[in-house]
Amino acid sequence: MTNALARLLEIAPAPSEPRTKDWSEIETTLGTELPSDYKEFIRVYGGSYWDDYLYVLEPECPNDNYDLLEYARDQAEALPGLWEFEKKPAELEVEGNHVIPWATTDNGESLYWLVQPGQSPDQWTVMVNEARGGRWEHFPMSCTQFLASSLNGEIQSNILSSLYPQTPHEFSRVEML
Repeated sequence: MTNALARLLEIAPAPSEPRTKDWSEIETTLGTELPSDYKEFIRVYGGSYWDDYLYVLEPECPNDNYDLLEYARDQAEALPGLWEFEKKPAELEVEGNHVIPWATTDNGESLYWLVQPGQSPDQWTVMVNEARGGRWEHFPMSCTQFLASSLNGEIQSNILSSLYPQTPHEFSRVEML
């Protein structure tokens, strides 16, 4: 278990039923491996809703709105058109770099992994994009580190809602509509 996942378990106890996934099938569909901390997070928490604001996407999520595979496909189609109107963040100007979404918010912000050629998924870092604008932030940490650090106030995003995180924390597993 990663330190970040242990910190998350202190913030919010995990549901009693772990989520099992066929990661080889999921990664084949997505066209890339995924970070091991994310896979462990999904096994423990599943797709989840944090502090009445942030949704962590899950492959084959019971609620299609938060399915990682569908969300990633939609974002891959939408982002090239976005660059016609907004400036690409510097991290994405590097040839071969791209992003894969792993979370979203009630306001429509997207949280992505920054994927760089030749880099292991366990080295991917986090990028946050505002919902209706061109601002991006880069956080040099894993998705579980970002989630734990944002929930306990160690890091602060200038894009995510000022009402996030809440005290006390709220957690729920994403289920069917």
